[in-house]
Amino acid sequence: MRARWRPTPWQLVQVLAGLWLFGTGEALVVASKLGNSPWTVLAEGVSKHTPLSIGAATFCISVIVLLCWIPLREWPGLGTVLNAIVIGVAIDTTLALLPHLDSHGVRWAALLGGIAVVGLGSGLYLTAALGPGPRDGLMTGLHGRFGWPLAGVRTGIELTAVTLGFLLGGTVGIGSVLFALLIGHAVSFGVKRVGPYAAPARAQA
Repeated sequence: MRARWRPTPWQLVQVLAGLWLFGTGEALVVASKLGNSPWTVLAEGVSKHTPLSIGAATFCISVIVLLCWIPLREWPGLGTVLNAIVIGVAIDTTLALLPHLDSHGVRWAALLGGIAVVGLGSGLYLTAALGPGPRDGLMTGLHGRFGWPLAGVRTGIELTAVTLGFLLGGTVGIGSVLFALLIGHAVSFGVKRVGPYAAPARAQA
């Protein structure tokens, strides 16, 4: 697993580009105001029943998900750390640059485009082989352990998150449901398209 912490320059470029695209796509979903992504819904629901803010709830949920990696034998890497840093910066930067989306058609385009961009970004950063983020690690861990298709695994994870969030009082919109149903296919498509062109890992000494 040492290779996950010693990227080549091209791996580093690929993972940073992928994570920035991921954050940009998430920002487009938020800007559409048609419903937040399932994990934001879950964090909001948790915050309503605890002293935690949505941000703090997001962090705690991420830690719990990371603990779920242990039986799946999934391991973190530099990409896991960068995931926690770059995506948040990309979301804030994109939201600051985006104009207010008034038109209903533009908001729908932002939602669907955002989901597609998250899928492409995921394909880039996952195939850089520097370690996934918490949610993606759960997806790839289940895929590797049981052989279940990536799209089906991710869809199941997202639907679970949005359902729990809704039951806890999180705000759910049509965008939340569409994100849950489509993101698995978007990520699977991104991984398959980018995989053959991914930057090679550092040669072992």
